[in-house]
Amino acid sequence: MERYVGLDVSLKLTAICIVDRTGKIVREGVVASDPEIIATFIKSHAPHVARVGLETGATSTWLWTELNKMGLPVICIDARHAKAALKLQINKSDRNDAAGIARIMQCGWYKEVRVKDLDSHAIKALLVSRALLVKIKRDIENQIRGLLKNLGLVIGQAKMNVFSVRAAELANARPELTGAVEPLLKARDAIGQQIADLDRKVMRVARDDAHVRRFMTAPGVGSITALCFLATIDDPTRFKRSRSVGAYIGLTTRRYASGEIDWTGRISKCGDKMLRQPMCCLPV
Repeated sequence: MERYVGLDVSLKLTAICIVDRTGKIVREGVVASDPEIIATFIKSHAPHVARVGLETGATSTWLWTELNKMGLPVICIDARHAKAALKLQINKSDRNDAAGIARIMQCGWYKEVRVKDLDSHAIKALLVSRALLVKIKRDIENQIRGLLKNLGLVIGQAKMNVFSVRAAELANARPELTGAVEPLLKARDAIGQQIADLDRKVMRVARDDAHVRRFMTAPGVGSITALCFLATIDDPTRFKRSRSVGAYIGLTTRRYASGEIDWTGRISKCGDKMLRQPMCCLPV
């Protein structure tokens, strides 16, 4: 008989529940969150498994990829949709959540989430690291400006190395601030060097990809925006029409229609924030 499996995954342990086509629990267990151990448990207790479900989460990409390589019919479901069904249970536990996910697989009431390949995640990791360093550098600059402004010292508009020179000059004028400002300037310079190194890596990746080079021929699209678009979309064939991409990254408006009420709100802001921001600034 066909079997349906639900996985409730945590960092160390994974609760597994196997149900039959009527939703009756056949087998339950808790194993280590390791793909080989999970696959062994499923294959030994459910050789005719029809669907294996797990929610989106921090390790879902890794588990989905590894279990899929082992020949299991793994389906990653939207955690928000799963929560809507699982919250009907009176008692919440890993065991009950696994049973709930297994029954979601059995009845087919789920929304499958596209799991991107590891190359797309590698590109996204590069861009996320760069964005984090840029934010830290900006926060340091704002902190330095605030420290100096408290004593009436204003840096003003300053870019690149001008900021460091101007901040050092103002801090030297007030020796009591030197001890606070100098370490921040050194940290800013070190982070700026790392950002420059990441920029070179981004340009190298962009040059090696024909799709990215084609994206960059559009006005206003640089290497970062093009790579972010490539990593977010991943496989364009999963979209039936091009305008669905706008909804996917949260650029379409919200709508509420019920009875005599029908209003259109602001954009949904669902999807990838890193891609949505530059897309909003592109010329029409």
